[in-house]
Amino acid sequence: MSTAVEAIGFVICLISWLATGVALANDYWKISSVHGDIIISIREFQNLWHACAENSAGMAECRDFESMLNLPVYVQACRALMIIALLLGLCSMIVALLGVKCIKIGSANDQSKAKLALAGGLISILAGLCTMTAISWYANSIVQEFHDPYYGGVRYEIGAGLYIGWTGGLLALLGGGLLCCVCRRLSPQQGVYPAKGAQKVYKAVSDPDKPTAYV
Repeated sequence: MSTAVEAIGFVICLISWLATGVALANDYWKISSVHGDIIISIREFQNLWHACAENSAGMAECRDFESMLNLPVYVQACRALMIIALLLGLCSMIVALLGVKCIKIGSANDQSKAKLALAGGLISILAGLCTMTAISWYANSIVQEFHDPYYGGVRYEIGAGLYIGWTGGLLALLGGGLLCCVCRRLSPQQGVYPAKGAQKVYKAVSDPDKPTAYV
């Protein structure tokens, strides 16, 4: 049963890593809630890398953010957190792959493989926390700007990219938690006792002056 749990946890970690990558590359982190001139532009949308405008013909034109220093602090932080989450997710899969019980690589014993699987689970949880922090921080800024009566810019709503990111973060936490269940394999094994009625083993002790004694 524990082997199946570890295998499922590893697969979930892999899916979460892919979802995090898709979320980072997705264009629709926030979408304008108020349509502009129908002839010029239907909607505007942004992600961490560029801002786009889509016209009535469905053609989108995007402009990359030229200077990172001109970006809001939360955008810079979200960029860093998402990239760190991807790197941690990749590390967690590599480490967990070496520690999953059903995969035999090298001559590692069960205890060392259990430690690797546990480390992979902890790294996956850390990656999930980075993803959830970045996505939630970005979403919070959207909500604050939307409800701010003094905000004069375009009001945006939460886009599909954030929902994909939340899914990836939750899966990373779930997969890491399943991998951490391997800690039961690290518990000391109970001693092996002879069955009831088994013959006792005696050790012979030699004494030069006395006949051989058994204890």
